[in-house]
Amino acid sequence: MNVKENKERVFSQVAHAMEQASRTDSVQVIAVTKYVGVDQALALVRAGVGHIGENRVDKFLEKYQALKEERLTWHLIGSLQRRKVKDVINFVDYFHALDSVKLAQEIQKRATHPIKCFLQVNISGEESKHGFAPEELDAVLPEIENLDKLQIVGLMTMAPFEASQDELQKIFAATHQLQTELQKKQLKNMPFTELSMGMSRDYDVAIANGSTFVRIGTSFFK
Repeated sequence: MNVKENKERVFSQVAHAMEQASRTDSVQVIAVTKYVGVDQALALVRAGVGHIGENRVDKFLEKYQALKEERLTWHLIGSLQRRKVKDVINFVDYFHALDSVKLAQEIQKRATHPIKCFLQVNISGEESKHGFAPEELDAVLPEIENLDKLQIVGLMTMAPFEASQDELQKIFAATHQLQTELQKKQLKNMPFTELSMGMSRDYDVAIANGSTFVRIGTSFFK
């Protein structure tokens, strides 16, 4: 495994996907390091990766402490229990899995500065997935809008693991459409300018549908 070569290949493939989609904006590549230790994460940072993502609080804190001298942007991408918010939230630059009003209220209580958050939406309707159903948002957004320690930068979604190309296209296109509609509302503390969707297996389809943050793990560490 050559981390530097893998990094160059992933970034090249992301650039190609952008070109294929005729996009001239930018996509942030988040290296998801949940399956590797600190040494391999550091090797990836030294190879030029600036965004690190973890899905568990304990692993996030372990990597954060080990790599805190590096100039990194930190992403917590997994579900967060309310009782653990106080342990981690003030080390987080982006939180990708805001999935309840109660969690938003706990972040408001514990954060010492505004946290960039993505609302997790369950576009596919999969029972095993966390997140708001799109039809819930009209009721949910007014409850979150006045929480000044949260900035809702966009939406995050995950497609089912076994989704076909057609299903991926439908899920990611629907998420992009929803983001566009919410952005037009111009809600306080809710710019909705970003989309967090796409992982190693499907980031090309996500980029074709407007994703601005892709969460890539296994492709870096093959």
